[in-house]
Amino acid sequence: MALTLGTTGMDSTTEADLRTAFKIANAQSGDRWQMLDENAADFVIVDMDSMYGPMSWLRLHAAGKRVIGLTSAPRTQTDYRLGRPLNPDGFTALLTQIALENGVLPKAPIAPVAPPPAPAPSAPKSPAPAVPSGMSPAPLPQDQLPEERPQPVKEEAKAPPPAPTLPASVAAGTLAPTTIKPSTAALPPAHTPAVPRGLADWLAPGLLAGRVRYGRNAGPTLLIDPASRQYHGPAALKSLASYFEGVVVAGDFAAVDPAAWARESTALGAAQPLSRLQWYGALLAGKGKFLLPGYDPTGHFRLTKWPQTEREFPKHFRIATAMMKGPATLDEVAAASGVAREEVIDFVNANLATGYAEQYQEPEPEPDSQKSGGLFGRLRGK
Repeated sequence: MALTLGTTGMDSTTEADLRTAFKIANAQSGDRWQMLDENAADFVIVDMDSMYGPMSWLRLHAAGKRVIGLTSAPRTQTDYRLGRPLNPDGFTALLTQIALENGVLPKAPIAPVAPPPAPAPSAPKSPAPAVPSGMSPAPLPQDQLPEERPQPVKEEAKAPPPAPTLPASVAAGTLAPTTIKPSTAALPPAHTPAVPRGLADWLAPGLLAGRVRYGRNAGPTLLIDPASRQYHGPAALKSLASYFEGVVVAGDFAAVDPAAWARESTALGAAQPLSRLQWYGALLAGKGKFLLPGYDPTGHFRLTKWPQTEREFPKHFRIATAMMKGPATLDEVAAASGVAREEVIDFVNANLATGYAEQYQEPEPEPDSQKSGGLFGRLRGK
């Protein structure tokens, strides 16, 4: 049985590159695939990084198609992910994986394993410690879940810093810039008073020097690498909500040497973009009430490109779909998406902070002198 593949939601250059890579990958995987029109294909590749890709995915998903998302993001909502930039070897592995899952490519039989040789006699070992009745032995390090692994703690645990006093700008209905927008300024000199900063502020370029570890009480550990703009930490953002509250000082970050970084980052999993934490910090900043400083709450907003939505916030897909239709006010987006205005405000803040959204400005009207130009304008002027 041949498997069929189609494409949609991408420009002509991307489609041409994809078809070239497909020919190589299909040959390497045994020519089991056939390229067809998207309506006739069983699997459809969608460019999830393009403006119209996510809308194409939504349409195909509703039609029951199985979608392969072409994206540079580490994750996607589609059934399968094809990494960007295109790599024929990665494409071959994906086509082979789909063929195996759909029974087109038989699974390789498992070779019988010869019984291990009898162990050589050795010196008697001391008996293992007894396990009390009703308890299980502790798991080996490689079998432990992340939350089971012991976390390094300081000898004297510090009390959490007191919550900062709300500035007058918050009481007046706006937020102080230092609690939302990251500053790109260097650290203040020792003789000047330090500026109160939250975690989101410290993530801006130029404030953290070198790899650091951050955590609060018994919460999850964050390993932050400001040079590569990446971090290691839990996949779920909501578990970090308390980290974005209150003031964070330079002493809350601990430097990490290369050996400890290699060990701890491996245990925490793959690196994630630091912009994801900045996005979440801005999402929490307004608490559903305030926009970031400098933005008019009565103005019109739009998405400049499709954002990477998080599975923890399923309503964000509906908000993004409404905002991609054109500039709209916060109330108009809430009505079009069926999502509460408070959640729309938070979503807009998060995408303003990461460059996916902007406040729309009506273009200036053309001067009358330009409108009267051309042949007919000159005739009227005579």
